[in-house]
Amino acid sequence: MTMTQPPATPSTLRPTSPFAGPTELAAPPPSTERRLRAVREEMGRRGLAALVLVSPESLYYLLGLDYQGYFAFTALVIPTVGEPELVTRAMEGPTVRAQVPHCRHRPFQDGEDPATVVAAAVRGHVATGDALGVEDAAMFFPPRIRAALAAELPELVWVDASDLAGPLREVKDADEISATSAAARLSDAAMSAGIGAVRAGAREYEVAAAVYQAMVAAGGHTPGFAPLIRATARLDQEHVTWSDQELVSGDGVLLELSACVRRYHAPLTRTVFVGSAPPEAVIAHAAAQAGMRAIVDHLRPGAVAADVFAAWESAVAAVHPQSAPERHHCGYLVGIGFPPSWVGGGEVLGVRRGSPRVIRPGMTFHAMSWVRDPIGFVLSDTVLVREDGAERLTQVPQDLTIVP
Repeated sequence: MTMTQPPATPSTLRPTSPFAGPTELAAPPPSTERRLRAVREEMGRRGLAALVLVSPESLYYLLGLDYQGYFAFTALVIPTVGEPELVTRAMEGPTVRAQVPHCRHRPFQDGEDPATVVAAAVRGHVATGDALGVEDAAMFFPPRIRAALAAELPELVWVDASDLAGPLREVKDADEISATSAAARLSDAAMSAGIGAVRAGAREYEVAAAVYQAMVAAGGHTPGFAPLIRATARLDQEHVTWSDQELVSGDGVLLELSACVRRYHAPLTRTVFVGSAPPEAVIAHAAAQAGMRAIVDHLRPGAVAADVFAAWESAVAAVHPQSAPERHHCGYLVGIGFPPSWVGGGEVLGVRRGSPRVIRPGMTFHAMSWVRDPIGFVLSDTVLVREDGAERLTQVPQDLTIVP
């Protein structure tokens, strides 16, 4: 590859912010080196001269950048040769220096177009006609900035590389599994506290407060998603959470939550009843529990996601047939997550009908058994796929629970 200009040096890339730091780059951690090497190997297979990544999950996986500054545009430029370059607001300089000293920092001032700064970073590593891979994560790549970047780099061939970094995160290494397991223990503590706060006369926000208190007191970090806590009268409103509604005897209450440890998540869901449960709850619970057993039994290395979904669907129907519409999935891959979700990005990689995804050791799933009939009931756990089968990481009992 021919360079259009000499490779940039640390001195030419010194931040222009008042927080300018040292120009010598620290050595990256071994996991970062290994992950960057895997990304570059895939770039080579696709013929990419450089890659622009924008999703927080991708940047955290490759750099370890854990901050809330992702609300503003943040991008990582990875060349085939040379140090990656990180583009952030200038005020994030101290955070960047503290967390990723092994990466060159390209800051932009408030009011400055970040596309110009990204383009300058890219130009240092490419020649006219080269292919530039772009992670087109719309949630974190505003159309205005994307269009401005394309206008800045008309000499390059743009390639959609949105599917490049994500698959590398699907299989967790030992450190990632350790963090997920730690998150599962905190999720269990938070769920137990939440169930303990459910009672007649309590309000939904009081249950949420108990969940947060337990989660944070146990050492949890900010989760990607707020706990989803609501009476089952609003069960189908899947992504709304607590209100000031008072719980009364006979209410079903959904608690879906995940603690977070080093950005790794371990969600689980339980459905509990206040005072008493209707007879239909016994059947719904049995169906949901049968579905969960089927998911765990079939999440084995070499299995296909579509077959896992079919096994779940059959197990539920064997206890109680479900009416249409069909459930869209019975779980999804989970791991690194930043607000506003814990699913690891804008795309939900679900265990669903027709999915050809092959199950591999080291994958972690939020396995969900969501039952509509004879009444709504949800049960879910985080499940780790090992060489010899699957293991539930979240351990709160799956019994039919009735609180006073």
